[in-house]
Amino acid sequence: MPFFVSFRIGRARTGLGLFATMPIRKGTYVVEYTGPIMDSAAADAMEDRGNRYLFEINARWTIDGAGRANIGRYANHSHKANMEPMIGDKRIFLKAIRNIQPGDELVYDYGKDYLKAYIPVCKCEICMAKSRGKGLSTARKKKKKKQNANGNGKSRR
Repeated sequence: MPFFVSFRIGRARTGLGLFATMPIRKGTYVVEYTGPIMDSAAADAMEDRGNRYLFEINARWTIDGAGRANIGRYANHSHKANMEPMIGDKRIFLKAIRNIQPGDELVYDYGKDYLKAYIPVCKCEICMAKSRGKGLSTARKKKKKKQNANGNGKSRR
């Protein structure tokens, strides 16, 4: 049975977040992501209506974590995660992947697909530092072809 720790919900850089209230050792199960389990068709319908708290268990099942009773919904995104999701038996747990100190925000990497779909500008600690406080776009940028002297993208040989 997983071991859970105490934490608090508080103001974070991106809204509300989870914060450790005691030291958390690497490998500790911190919180469960909870909510009704639905099939992929129902999840697609919920997503079309704007639900951003859907967590896919597998290709067939998804957890709707929109309810405020789901404490796991307050874990924010970071590219420098201190937790990772552990999926098994239609349940999702967030597990510490390194030691966490009291006061640290509890965060995990949401993944490129989620960021691209829902978060146009990432404001995690890493992205804010790289962009000098503006955040980084999560949209994939197309690489430009190098122009040759003729003005087209092909080079002569």
